[in-house]
Amino acid sequence: MPEKKMLTKRIGTINPLSIENAIEQGAYELFKKAIQMDRFELIEDIKTANLRGRGGAGFPMHTKLMSLIKETAKEKYLVCNADEGEPGNFKDRYLMENDPHLVIEGILIAAYISGASYGYFYIRGEYDKPISVMKWALEEAKRHGLLGKNILDSGLDFDLEVRVGAGSYVVGEEFAMIESIEGKAGRTRVKPPFPTDQGVFNKPTLLNNVETFSNLPFIIEMGGKKYSQLGTKTSNGTKLISLSGNVNEPGVYEIEFGTTIRDVIFKLGRGIKNNRKVKMVQLGGACGPIIPEYMLDMQIDYDRFEEFESKTGAGAIIVMDDRQDLFEVLKRTVKFFEHESCGKCTPCREGHVHLDQLIQKFVESDGSTKDLYSLESLARVMHQSSLCGLGQSSPSSIISSLGYFRDEYHERLKFDEEGSK
Repeated sequence: MPEKKMLTKRIGTINPLSIENAIEQGAYELFKKAIQMDRFELIEDIKTANLRGRGGAGFPMHTKLMSLIKETAKEKYLVCNADEGEPGNFKDRYLMENDPHLVIEGILIAAYISGASYGYFYIRGEYDKPISVMKWALEEAKRHGLLGKNILDSGLDFDLEVRVGAGSYVVGEEFAMIESIEGKAGRTRVKPPFPTDQGVFNKPTLLNNVETFSNLPFIIEMGGKKYSQLGTKTSNGTKLISLSGNVNEPGVYEIEFGTTIRDVIFKLGRGIKNNRKVKMVQLGGACGPIIPEYMLDMQIDYDRFEEFESKTGAGAIIVMDDRQDLFEVLKRTVKFFEHESCGKCTPCREGHVHLDQLIQKFVESDGSTKDLYSLESLARVMHQSSLCGLGQSSPSSIISSLGYFRDEYHERLKFDEEGSK
């Protein structure tokens, strides 16, 4: 199965550190086209294209753009979320390292449409190479008159700066990122209001991730109607997949929505190492559900994934073969989120400590039926009551495994209903 290369089509053929090389291959031509068009016409095209967020939640981009246009504030901000702190995800890094000018072009188109005058490119601190590449690319863009005052004599004033995170997972959540940009501790806010109403410095703010912005030039190039013909009825365009785990060829692959998980693993990833069997696959990263082998024929599609509370936007597929122990995987996941919790809300702060203790019992085959019920109840309470996406999504692996691998839980029970031996 060939990839459907759109966002990645220049990768391997351009020098990411040369804006001249990128321009020779068409960089910024679609931005030049966009600034000659009416902003509302562009939003209609994006709406027709059905571009949804590629970072996790899958929120329609045209809705955010329209919300920002309607705001009358003199200052409006734009934030590109390049934090990508989710274990198992690395597709945004791939774009930044290999075609940074595609990302900048998409951001410029969004700035023109939304009326934003300043932007922040927020990159996780561990991404040394993407940080240096993006800083260099922004400097080159400024030298070529593509950032700053009156860009290309269009009347658009827009500048963009790189902000570097300090290693916190939770700042990937939009309000925690905004707090960090403002110089505060990276903790989420109670919402509403949402960023398009009150974001950076309480001004209207458009926030999307790297892959989402990078789709905008192709919508301008193809037109919304033609773009919408890619993919499925509810999920249009292409999707970058971060494939990792026990596969022969891990990496970043660009596929058309509607491709099955099995095809990604066996046709693009060339199957499982040493011809072992797939035991389970985690979708979306560490915060995603764990599914069994028999579900691999499922299409990669927003609505299909949402049926079991998964988010396809992140695009991670982590493959685990029959050597892997479910409870060791869950233990590492819970420990990660216990460490990364900002501690602001009780369900997340205290919940992860208790999840860790309960999962340890199953690691040691020392749990009771009461422990099993407590684990399931606690995971669902955290999912429903935590303040931000960390606490809401971190129990997804437990909740899903209780549904698909419940027999394994029962095999690890040592005590009966009453807790006696």
